[in-house]
Amino acid sequence: MIQNIDDIQINFDSESLWLVNLTLSLIMFGVALDIKVSDFTNLLKSPKPVIIGIISQFFLIPLVTLILIYIIKPFPSIALGMFMVAACPGGNISNFFTKLSKGNAALSVSLTAFASFASLIMTPLNFAVWGNFYEPTAILLKKVQLDPLEVANLVIIILGIPLVIGMLISHYYPKFAGQLSKILKPVSILIFLGFIVGAFSKNLDVFLEHIHYVIYLVIIHNVVLYFVGFYFAKINRLSYLNQKTLSIETGIQNAGLGLLLVFSFFNNLGGMALLVAFWAIWDIFSGMALSFFWAKKAKKQKSV
Repeated sequence: MIQNIDDIQINFDSESLWLVNLTLSLIMFGVALDIKVSDFTNLLKSPKPVIIGIISQFFLIPLVTLILIYIIKPFPSIALGMFMVAACPGGNISNFFTKLSKGNAALSVSLTAFASFASLIMTPLNFAVWGNFYEPTAILLKKVQLDPLEVANLVIIILGIPLVIGMLISHYYPKFAGQLSKILKPVSILIFLGFIVGAFSKNLDVFLEHIHYVIYLVIIHNVVLYFVGFYFAKINRLSYLNQKTLSIETGIQNAGLGLLLVFSFFNNLGGMALLVAFWAIWDIFSGMALSFFWAKKAKKQKSV
């Protein structure tokens, strides 16, 4: 029964939580090795696409999520999972998808650089603020007595410290950073994918029994965000390359961070965990499919 969805017990122990912490820190460190001061100065040279991307990431995503929740009216803990996904920054895998889709890789990297820093404050802030705009989730937040400062503290430890260390190495030892990044980025992403597959297999029975509660929500939510990112860029007269880039940056969220926050602060909310866990899986497949579609389309246009 849907009213018992929060009784779902997902097999995710302290060792799994430690592994997520380590993996996310490793991924962020790998991303930071590629971030240079020029990535931020480039924001000033061509600010419009970046400003549009920032608005999309930190305002449009939670706004659209709130509208969807009011329309669909999902179970409160599932709605809270949607707010969690919306509050997370774009995943660093979006850089890979942008390159694959023949989008603007430089813009994607610049947005990742900004979002990585901004998420230290904006992730806990957006989650707390937007989660309180919907009464059923606001009640849940009061019950768990979530302290945004605790969330911010965890985000700073897991993402902020590796980000600063990686950027310092990139600045003072650029050659070493470049060599290390080539190894670390694909390895860290493979470790994360391996973790997702492993966690999915350990909880296969739970997913198969309850996935129908969240599968349509995740797909609708994700597809709507892709469209919102694309057409928001189009309305603002950005180039087609930038439209593709902002679509991916808007639709791809760091669900790994979302999972970490869910199991650190909301361990008794099965619906929330189920939605964020499925998003982490679906996001990869949808991003890959969209990227291949655009890459194939770009190849056809080039050959004409």
